[in-house]
Amino acid sequence: MSHPNLASIFNKDEKRVDWHDKALWFVRHKRDRSVHNVKGWESLRELGHGIKAHTLSNIDNYLIQFEVNALNNGVQVHWAANAEEHNQIVHKILKKNNAKKVVKSKSMLTEECHLNPYLEADGIEVIDTDLGERIVQLAKEPPSHVVLPAIHKDRHQVDELFQEHLGTEPCDGDPQYLTAEARKHLREKFIQADVAITGVNFAVAETGGFVVCTNEGNADMGAHLAPVHIACMGVEKIIPKQEHLGVFLRLLARSATGQPITTYSSHFKKPRKGAKMHIVIVDNGRSEQLSRPDFRASLHCIRCGACMNTCPIYRRSGGHSYDYTIPGPIGSILSPGKDLKKYSTLPFASTLCGSCSDVCPVKIDIHSQLYKWRQIITKNTPQPFIKKKSMKVMGQIFAKPSQFEKIGKVARWSLRNLPKSFINSKPNAWGKARDLPKGPKQSFDDWHKQREDNKLKNK
Repeated sequence: MSHPNLASIFNKDEKRVDWHDKALWFVRHKRDRSVHNVKGWESLRELGHGIKAHTLSNIDNYLIQFEVNALNNGVQVHWAANAEEHNQIVHKILKKNNAKKVVKSKSMLTEECHLNPYLEADGIEVIDTDLGERIVQLAKEPPSHVVLPAIHKDRHQVDELFQEHLGTEPCDGDPQYLTAEARKHLREKFIQADVAITGVNFAVAETGGFVVCTNEGNADMGAHLAPVHIACMGVEKIIPKQEHLGVFLRLLARSATGQPITTYSSHFKKPRKGAKMHIVIVDNGRSEQLSRPDFRASLHCIRCGACMNTCPIYRRSGGHSYDYTIPGPIGSILSPGKDLKKYSTLPFASTLCGSCSDVCPVKIDIHSQLYKWRQIITKNTPQPFIKKKSMKVMGQIFAKPSQFEKIGKVARWSLRNLPKSFINSKPNAWGKARDLPKGPKQSFDDWHKQREDNKLKNK
């Protein structure tokens, strides 16, 4: 289903749209307050952009360096060309260790590869231990945001969900009670787990180590209690040196939630005594995206979600309307590269206001890339008849100033004199929630000419 159709479903619940919009805008404001307290924030963004650009230009060498150092650290390294290989590798490791219970920290890569249903089909229990991820897992839904996976649900919905699946008491959505019950539920899962799976925020080529960022400590709980730790990372997570972590850790948390740093920035380098550690390095279309000059910078993304929090379309249409693992503006760049036809509507789910590019911590030119995808899509995929026809007519009108002026006069007269019930009729979807302004008596061009004429007369 296209983005407009899925967004219209989300928009039917106006109260949800309102609080979803306000909640994300609140996070955007937290981000602004946080970054304005950092001296040289723009220089830090520029530095992050430069490190990422350099790394992508030398990614083969850095990945090899990372593998060599990881192997020297006693870590087993695996390579996966696509999602299927990734799932097979993880499944093979679980089978080898007779694992039946898995705890998993938040990982957008494993969501992208649909790891959970793959393992569950073989009778393996997979428990997402991030609270937001656990909520959507119980609801049998995908995350709707990369940092705030259950942002589309309010506390009363979570209350009902916990009553159904965890046997909790009704609490009128009391956050403290719900969090305490979730903690008790998950603690048992951590203790019973045979294997812990985590994502990777940053992998350091220089050391062969990697960093996982969480606010709940769930990645640490899983990795430190289970005898086997599997870390899954996309190739773009690599950075050259340990010292570069200082740049990205400062950028990530502030951009994501307005925090100075995530509560837990956990460094993993080698397995503890008696335990095993595996790293699965995944491509899954990233090399293809890297080969596209106009879109390779999208691989700079550090999954902070800032572009989603600021995007007026995402805030009012919800993450599920994108029907892709990574929603929002950055997902609208990544998804057409995977399937141009299926995701052809996503680059149009944008006002091209540029706010996403302004807040991106690694300076991805998101709105420019969305515009470039639009050009490719209109050339390579069939467009709706009405859209094609209306664009052609508008092009003809804009090409003839005299014609544009005449139509402008009619439009201004209509906005001044026609009843609102006529203007906000059924075909005008915008009229359901807002009024058009009263039309001025003259155009800007007429006003400017009159102003210049008056100047000449007064000389």
